[in-house]
Amino acid sequence: MSDPAQLQIEESAGDPKVPAYSWYALSILVVVYVLNFVDRNIISILAEDIKADLGLRDDQIGFLYGTAFGVFYALFGIPLGKLADSWNRVRLMTAGLAIWSAFTALSGFAKNFAMLSVARIGVGVGEATASPSAYSLISDWFPKKMRATALAIYSSGLYVGGGVSLLIGGAIVERWNAAYPVDAPLGLAGWQAAFIIVGLPGLLLAVLVATLREPLRGQSEGITTPPPKDPFRGFFRELVAVIPPFTLIGAAQAGGRGIALNLAGALVIGGIAYAMAVATDNYQQWGAVGIGYYAIFSWASTLKRRDEPTFRLIWGTPAFLTTILGYGMVAFMSYAASFWAAPYAIRILEEAPSTAGWWIGGPGAVAGFLGVIFGGRAADWLRERNPAGRLIVVAFGLTAAAPFLFLMFTTDDPTLFYIAAFFQSLFGSSALGGAAATTQDLVLPRMRGTATATFFLATTLVGLALGPYMAGQVSTMTGSLTTGGLSLLMAVPIGLVLLAIAYRTVPTAEQSVIQRSVEAGEALPN
Repeated sequence: MSDPAQLQIEESAGDPKVPAYSWYALSILVVVYVLNFVDRNIISILAEDIKADLGLRDDQIGFLYGTAFGVFYALFGIPLGKLADSWNRVRLMTAGLAIWSAFTALSGFAKNFAMLSVARIGVGVGEATASPSAYSLISDWFPKKMRATALAIYSSGLYVGGGVSLLIGGAIVERWNAAYPVDAPLGLAGWQAAFIIVGLPGLLLAVLVATLREPLRGQSEGITTPPPKDPFRGFFRELVAVIPPFTLIGAAQAGGRGIALNLAGALVIGGIAYAMAVATDNYQQWGAVGIGYYAIFSWASTLKRRDEPTFRLIWGTPAFLTTILGYGMVAFMSYAASFWAAPYAIRILEEAPSTAGWWIGGPGAVAGFLGVIFGGRAADWLRERNPAGRLIVVAFGLTAAAPFLFLMFTTDDPTLFYIAAFFQSLFGSSALGGAAATTQDLVLPRMRGTATATFFLATTLVGLALGPYMAGQVSTMTGSLTTGGLSLLMAVPIGLVLLAIAYRTVPTAEQSVIQRSVEAGEALPN
């Protein structure tokens, strides 16, 4: 076993130049992430047409965008994150891209709420491969000092894709409906055609992704990790550990006490979910959320028994948990504001879909790109001067976006609305690079895929599964989309408390990564 202090020195030593191929590969991953969010976010500009065509409510629309996608994205992100830690990450991303693109296209053939829900679940499962693979690849292609910048560049695809989806979706639905008021090809409505048109290019992009070279795991920090002999073993173990009711099999491996703990967790989580379902009269939402949180509880319990070092550095580290939950509050506001902006413009401000798509999507893409890039650079700059400096940028993103979210959902002036949406996206997006890089610094190289999957639990089961739905539920209950949008501001005080705790604990946690992993039984390479 190597000396932890010596490994820490080796990890930080040197200042290698970033090869040109790393930048090329990163550019391909950005395109993948752009398409990821085009496929994910296009439902926003199509929401009013889907709602009218299928007879849905705002809370159901919020469920389709957030929960149906987000819960399964989060759950499958765990075993797929484990697979990204052990298998060929390029192959994993290629397969996932093909899957989510196919399900996006299949969304165009949905005839009811149930069919569209199943298609959205498929998109979520496929997209769960992307970021665990990409984060791990980027962390091997770029040295630590460049990591927040590289991850921010990758993450810019989120905002570019979200904006492009509105531009494309609004144009397609208007032109299709104008061209085919009756007797449309295959009987497709404009929103159905939009899903098909944006889904098919991903199948071609998957061919290009398959040509990328797989880097040596851990090469950027001098802690090279050989691939496991049986890379799929861990994947299947995590799959069983996280998918109910097979979670009881994992619990049984810990004996009677493990089963009792698992069942107790199921009862508590199920009881809370049932109470929320009764209170809101929305059983599909809280049933899905309950399944998601129970699955995560089961997985964390199993991880503690199977991989104590990874559990300790992720679930056993307050700095890690408060970082991801603090950023989860940013995601809570940002996802919901991004999704409900187009319906607000179309419904309340009476803007045409193409107009709303243009003025929300185009400037939103620019704002998100600028925000995440400058936020990432600022996070790296502050990190050089303060071990917890990146979290200052995360807190800024949370608080600076809030006034513009308030303005978005209270104004009746379209111009003012579009300006507010721009700045909400600009400031909200600035938090991502710093939060993502912080989580990567708190674990060992072999744990990065799992750490990324855990990070995305916060952005999905907290941000995506609850934010858009909550705004829709409040809108349904009050009959006011304005009230629904304003309800999102509750995330600000909660997020600031979490980030304050993270700020105080991250420096010590990062300095002790190797020491704590060794104490938990990690066998580090010589």
